[in-house]
Amino acid sequence: MSTEPRQANLPRGEHRITGHVTRGGFPLPDVTWELTAPFWAGAERGELVIPYCDTCGNARWYPKDVCRICDGEPYTWRVTSGRGTLFSWVVVTHAFLPQFADLTPFVPALVVLEEDPTVRIPTRMVDCDPAALEFDMPVAVAFRPISFTGVDGEVMAPLFVPASGPSGPARQGQEREA
Repeated sequence: MSTEPRQANLPRGEHRITGHVTRGGFPLPDVTWELTAPFWAGAERGELVIPYCDTCGNARWYPKDVCRICDGEPYTWRVTSGRGTLFSWVVVTHAFLPQFADLTPFVPALVVLEEDPTVRIPTRMVDCDPAALEFDMPVAVAFRPISFTGVDGEVMAPLFVPASGPSGPARQGQEREA
């Protein structure tokens, strides 16, 4: 048994895990993965789409092969309003991966969709003062291209902004909204 104290963190560049852990293009989402490809295709069209079970009618988020409620298999992707409420968030001030360094500070969040309170979309809050965010505040989708330093490509993603009224956020620049 070694008498040397255990080192909590390895020196920079040394990792306990070896081999290829992530796919190329990470941290961009894999828009070709069969279960979520319709979600990303909808975002590219400026639509926030969610799969619904054809058997029981419940939302199937996060997309799975079978419904979490009835074990039904067939499902249909439906366009949502793009409105919801802020369920949870955190302000990230230290990049946990180098690709995120240019984004800090940023606000990853979970948004509850208006159509179904069991659906919580992982997203990012944009165009807001993080200190002004509140639980259950109304939010609306704003489609924006996401990209990361050192990673080729970009993906249109449903991000969220504080809602400025019953119809959603005011238009800003070239953003596309649902």
